[in-house]
Amino acid sequence: MGRAFEYRKARKFKRWGHMARVFTKIGKEIEISVKAAGPDPSANTRLRLLIQNAKAENMPKENVERAIKRATEKDSADYKEFVYEGYGPHGIAFLVETATDNTNRTVANMRMHFNKCGGQLGNSGSVAFLFEHKCVFKFKPGEGMTAPDPEELELEMIDLEVDEFYAEEEGSFTVYAPYEAFGNVQKWLDDNKYEIISGEAVRIPTDTKELDAEGRESIEKMVERLEEDDDVTNVYHTMKEEDDEAEE
Repeated sequence: MGRAFEYRKARKFKRWGHMARVFTKIGKEIEISVKAAGPDPSANTRLRLLIQNAKAENMPKENVERAIKRATEKDSADYKEFVYEGYGPHGIAFLVETATDNTNRTVANMRMHFNKCGGQLGNSGSVAFLFEHKCVFKFKPGEGMTAPDPEELELEMIDLEVDEFYAEEEGSFTVYAPYEAFGNVQKWLDDNKYEIISGEAVRIPTDTKELDAEGRESIEKMVERLEEDDDVTNVYHTMKEEDDEAEE
């Protein structure tokens, strides 16, 4: 069928693989949230936000409902969140977030992944200082709301300790704030009737390192290997991305 077909097929499988990982990640986060604060979204603000994130990722409603149901069952998995740190090839720092019901399995897998890729798993705190822990929210005026003045809204966000504010072309807004402000920003948006499109915690490297094509490929292979691990929810690193270079 030719190279074009094979290329399209490879891209489709990659996209399906990404969707499956995202759905698994959100499902685990929903289970953790339900176990912590109950299955009612109106009383569980974290669950309400995760349901919005699921919608933004086109996660089927039945998948969300199954995750909530699983968390309420007696014999459901008890997921705990852990962060692993270390270095990959070429001195690139890695920070890996996981959600697991078996820490022995996860730490053994993390050590194997790092070793196989020419890296080394480190101790807690060994690279965390190279990343800023932030929260990011994308939101828009709720139904029936008058579009806010961007400058006035930005001033409100500054009061909430937001350090980056962007008015998007389609009428939505994106803000970045310290991770500690997550709850305050979410509460303010809820109280003021904004519709939260998505909200999550992210790790942003404070400095990045540029690699040649061969070095970049080795890091991308390590990222792919880590992301394929069922216990991994997020992978962050300090390699300079091609998009970053294009912006400069």
